[in-house]
Amino acid sequence: MTATEPPAAAAARDRRGELLGTAAEVFAEQGYNATTVRKIADHAGMLAGSLYYHFDSKESMLEEILRTFLDELWDGYDTVLAAGLGPRETLQALVTESFREIDRHRAAVAIYQKESRQLVAQERFAFLAESQRRFEKAWLSTLERGVAERAFRADLDVRLTYRFVRDTVWVAASWYRPGGQHSPDEIARQYLSMVLDGIAVRE
Repeated sequence: MTATEPPAAAAARDRRGELLGTAAEVFAEQGYNATTVRKIADHAGMLAGSLYYHFDSKESMLEEILRTFLDELWDGYDTVLAAGLGPRETLQALVTESFREIDRHRAAVAIYQKESRQLVAQERFAFLAESQRRFEKAWLSTLERGVAERAFRADLDVRLTYRFVRDTVWVAASWYRPGGQHSPDEIARQYLSMVLDGIAVRE
């Protein structure tokens, strides 16, 4: 709660966030099409009609879940890309930021992976395709710069490498659970050790 925010407004905002978290878990577990407003309300311990006090539809809930995740992801990615790091360091920072986002938004990542291909056909979810284009450009340009600067092998197929790293990192949302044995940064270090031993120029 901010200094100027009334307690009732802060409580409503917090409740809205809780409901979105519940909806994200249900969408991720049961699939978007199979999830009804009633199912979300049941998991939240409330009547379906009460849920409409906060959201006008399950579509609006899903849109807010995905936009929140992607906005935060791009805040982190843009900071990394603007930092003027070398290609190896940029790759390391992008991987680390990705695992941090999986930690913060695991359910949203799972939804994005499962549903985005179908959702982009709807006008309100067109932002998913734009984010995917930005994502691909950021990773490919980092890999291409690494090859050009001899940080990565000259024979590297950057598009195959991009797909490998992308899939290897983001599939972690299917098994990762916050508060587990390894922190996001530790998992990132382990993944990077395996990836970079295969693509870094050997001294």
